[in-house]
Amino acid sequence: MTDDTTAAVRARLVEFLETHRAEIGREWAATAVFSARNPEEAAEEASALLSGVRQVIETGSEEDPSAEGFGTVRTVLGTLASRAAGGRSGSSRPDVTVLKEPVLRLWEQRDEPADIAYRGGLALATVLNTLRIALLEIELSAGADTILAQQEQLAELSTPVVKLWDGILAIPLIGTLDSMRSQAATESLLEEIVRQHARVAILDITGVTAVDTLVAQHLLKTAMAARLMGAECVISGIRPQIAQTMVQLGIDLGEVATRASLADAFIHALHTLGMAITPAREVG
Repeated sequence: MTDDTTAAVRARLVEFLETHRAEIGREWAATAVFSARNPEEAAEEASALLSGVRQVIETGSEEDPSAEGFGTVRTVLGTLASRAAGGRSGSSRPDVTVLKEPVLRLWEQRDEPADIAYRGGLALATVLNTLRIALLEIELSAGADTILAQQEQLAELSTPVVKLWDGILAIPLIGTLDSMRSQAATESLLEEIVRQHARVAILDITGVTAVDTLVAQHLLKTAMAARLMGAECVISGIRPQIAQTMVQLGIDLGEVATRASLADAFIHALHTLGMAITPAREVG
């Protein structure tokens, strides 16, 4: 198709969409795609979506859902998808295929030359089909954001800060210590150190499956951050297997105090605060 023919088709399509804007918008607003809104809001959203379709036609980006022309379309589709996802039943994806029928029907009723009629109908069908692809991409992006948010929430829940005594905090680490969990642990610990005026923070790694160089770096960074906040950091729960691994890897925890168990670390913390545990019979 020559450039002149392409320009002619696009010009006729833009004129068609503008001429039948009210009629197309009215039929679109009556579909299930906009049924969750009141008539006025549905009409506004249908009109905005139609404006986006017109812009796509003008820019010739009917097959590219990432094109700039789809910006307005994506905004409206994102609103529709978000609303549908909040429904109690049924698919969360609006069935935008129903929008194609009224547009193509009105286009076919026009008295256009055969070539323009065919190419114009093809362009309209293409852009309306691409709406489904754009909607799917929006849903996938929203799903990825939801998964990331859930991972962050799980990281926060899996790194609780426990108060063992006035001025003594402990954070039990379980499973694999990756960058996300390490960051969450550090932030939670520092916040509690400030809030509770803690002087000793215990990092208990009894439940950590393995310690490598990366995990050791995470622990050291957390210990250094706690020290900057005025609290001594103690690492507890270093089992024999982990100790051997750390020696083999040449991991040096520097000046950070270490203890074999959480109980030992707690006793060390009490000594740091100038206290000690005395058996009841000795007190008597």
